[in-house]
Amino acid sequence: MSVDRVSNMLSSLKNSAMAGKDFVEIKHTKECEAVAKVLEDKGYLEGVKAFKEEKGAKMLHLGLVKKEDVAVLSEVKIVSKPGRRIYKKANELRPVLKGIGVLVVSTSRGIMSGQEARKKRLGGEVLCEVY
Repeated sequence: MSVDRVSNMLSSLKNSAMAGKDFVEIKHTKECEAVAKVLEDKGYLEGVKAFKEEKGAKMLHLGLVKKEDVAVLSEVKIVSKPGRRIYKKANELRPVLKGIGVLVVSTSRGIMSGQEARKKRLGGEVLCEVY
C-alpha cells in the first residue's frame, strides 16, 4: 500500500478552505514543500514554513490566503494518481480555466507551474490543477 502525500496535502488544503480554517499542518516531504511553494508563488498559500515538533517529526505549516473571509483556493483536481500517472509534453500543457487556475507539473528540473514549464519547454508528470 502506498501513501500519496501530495494528494493528502491537497485534500487537507481543500477541506480546510471549505471549513474556513486559516492554516493546515501536515507531515513534511520535499515534494509537498515544492508543491506548496508553487501554490504560494501563485497566491493560493502564504507563509509556507517547515518546523520540527517536540516529538521530532518534521511538519509543514501552510497558511491559506483569504479575501473577505473566503479562501482563494476553492477547488483542487488531482490529475496523477499512484495507479495512473499522467504525463504531458510541453506543448500539451494548457492553461487551467483560461489562465485563472494553476497547473502543477513535476519536470526533470523540479516541480513548477504549467506556465513555467511551457516557457522552459519542459514536459513532465501533471500532478494537479488548482483554482
